[in-house]
Amino acid sequence: MPIIFDSEKKIFKLDTANSSYVIEIYDENYLLHLYYGAKIPDYNLKNLKFKGGFASFSPVNINIEDGRFSPDNCTFEYPCEGTGDFRLSAFAVRNADGNNSTDVRYVSHKIYNGKPGIDGLPSLYASDDSDVTTLEILTEDKVTGIQAILYYSVFEKLGAMTRSVKVINNSDKTVEIERIYSTCVDFQTSNYDMITLYGKWSKERNVARRPLAHGRQTASSKRGSSSHHQNPFGAIVANDATEDFGEAYGFNLVYSSNFSFDVEVDQNSGSRVLLGINPDGFGWKLEPGKTFSSPEAVMVYSDKGIGEMSRIFHRLYRKHLIRGKWKDIKRPLLINNWEATGMDFDGDKIVSFAKKAAELGVDMIVMDDGWFGNRFDDRRALGDWQVNEEKLGGPLSYLIERINALGLKFGIWYEPEMISRDSNLYREHPDWCIHVPNREKSIARHQYVIDFSRRDVRDYIYNEMYKVLSVNKVDYLKWDFNRNLSEIGSAGYPADQQKEIAHRFVLGTYEIMDRLTKDFPDMLIENCSGGGGRFDAGMLYYSPQIWTSDNTDPIERLSIQFGTSMCYPANTMGAHVSASRRAGYETKGNVALWGSFGYELDPNRFTEEEQVTIKEQVKEYHKYYDVIHFGDLYRLISPFENHFRAAWMFVSEDKNEALVTSVVMRKPEDRPFFLRLKGLDPEKYYVDEETNEVYSGALLMNAGLCLNEFSLDDGTSFKKYFKSVK
Repeated sequence: MPIIFDSEKKIFKLDTANSSYVIEIYDENYLLHLYYGAKIPDYNLKNLKFKGGFASFSPVNINIEDGRFSPDNCTFEYPCEGTGDFRLSAFAVRNADGNNSTDVRYVSHKIYNGKPGIDGLPSLYASDDSDVTTLEILTEDKVTGIQAILYYSVFEKLGAMTRSVKVINNSDKTVEIERIYSTCVDFQTSNYDMITLYGKWSKERNVARRPLAHGRQTASSKRGSSSHHQNPFGAIVANDATEDFGEAYGFNLVYSSNFSFDVEVDQNSGSRVLLGINPDGFGWKLEPGKTFSSPEAVMVYSDKGIGEMSRIFHRLYRKHLIRGKWKDIKRPLLINNWEATGMDFDGDKIVSFAKKAAELGVDMIVMDDGWFGNRFDDRRALGDWQVNEEKLGGPLSYLIERINALGLKFGIWYEPEMISRDSNLYREHPDWCIHVPNREKSIARHQYVIDFSRRDVRDYIYNEMYKVLSVNKVDYLKWDFNRNLSEIGSAGYPADQQKEIAHRFVLGTYEIMDRLTKDFPDMLIENCSGGGGRFDAGMLYYSPQIWTSDNTDPIERLSIQFGTSMCYPANTMGAHVSASRRAGYETKGNVALWGSFGYELDPNRFTEEEQVTIKEQVKEYHKYYDVIHFGDLYRLISPFENHFRAAWMFVSEDKNEALVTSVVMRKPEDRPFFLRLKGLDPEKYYVDEETNEVYSGALLMNAGLCLNEFSLDDGTSFKKYFKSVK
């Protein structure tokens, strides 16, 4: 059984294939965290709860005689605010008396097979109840009557677990939740490095690694989205951990709004790690009898390095986060018109793209921004989701019929969460945007954010979308989000609920996305936010792929895709070949094959030679689809650590196939160079499909693949495909 309760020792032990997580019910029903790490058989862990001595400045519970105990030096499972623990707290409730002293302690628990969902929020799921075991711990603050249910779901075979919290106001007075983190782990030591993903528009998810230091270290967003700038992923790894060796703890929040990943190193050099909703600006009014649920946090442990931590996330998300028709079947190879035309197109131009795309073997044409209302530039018409038939040369159904007749599927672009100042909708409903009274509304990309915290607004937008989608054969929808939230307020809520708006906004987005997936289960949704500004696990629950970045330069994409892969699998990354000039089409294709492959250019401009290359890339997309989309990723040479080369490979689950890719970013001086492969079976032999040379897995991993024969010019690349032979 993955979760066991030892009633004599009062210990919960949660086991996966490679890890153990241990909680103790201590005196006075305090919940203490004892251990998280490599799998252990022991239950005798009581000596782990205290972290050294403390002075008279640290408060004690007068009902506990053990002189070693103080809330200020214990490893708490879910630490609260204002009752003796002066470190970062996970939970704080402002009660009817006006103070925020909070103290929830153990009441009861349940252990069962399966995994519950979270009302209104995305979360991981169990394909079968036998896949997951769940522990619910009911805790209560006896003074205020506030209850908190701590949820732990263990994916035993995959080495992962999830955590979330549901708060119940079991009192007769209204309270305000001021902070509610989804997970907290107290580590005994600070001998770790912290890894986070930072960036900006077109330069997303760079890898930052730094040693922990005394005090607080934070990566967060308060932009109303997970953002280009930080990602709701963080890791704590051993100081000497590499891709292949050492301990790594990964944390990821299944959430698309304001988050905070915090690590505090305390006076005893212990480390407290928290992940959840950013408490900065957050508050939630909770009336008697009402509940509030936190987003879900995913926790992964590996003692085989950072690379294995990433692969656990990848396997977990492919199997237990991505849903629907497009989870396991091949997705269409598409071409998007945006980089080729912007909004300067008509129906005939889209059809001309489709004709050439069909000749090249492409599966789908996507019509991007500019098909609706008076949308001829980015200054107008967002919110006016009515088809511009004059621009398209007739009804949308006619355009789709012309494209389908060529054997192609059809996709369309939407930005449902936005409204233009110059739009019919804004003129009719100026209060429908996110704003605060008597203050100027900040404009970004000439647009405001529509108020998805309001049901009337959501219903209107969804109904307008439904009118288009329900009568037209739309196979794919690109959902965009091109600015962050500022002046976060809503005309639909009273003053004492304005701190709720950022969270209510993302709940509204999730609701609309959920309605889309249910009403149009065959339609593939791809998320986008100025590229990768909302690349998070919350979005992946509704859209199985996300546009990784607006930056399609293949050399720049190396760091973006390497960083994204720290947590997110290859089959979630929208990666397209574009007209960027820093490399040829061979390298563009080799880099874009990493993810959900496609094109972002004018196919009518291809030369004869380029068309031959494109047709070959289309064949490769189909040939290598399974090993890339469902295989294990091994990062061989990181662009963050090597200024000259980058290299990676995918290995099939049965270790019978491998695709190796390397790119020269800048001409290196090291010749000869041997690239050591990873993840192969050392006992198997593999044939190089191009040369028919046969090598053992042991040789390819230990001696390596000699790269002398390949070009060292800037922007050049190669790929090698190996299959096992008897």
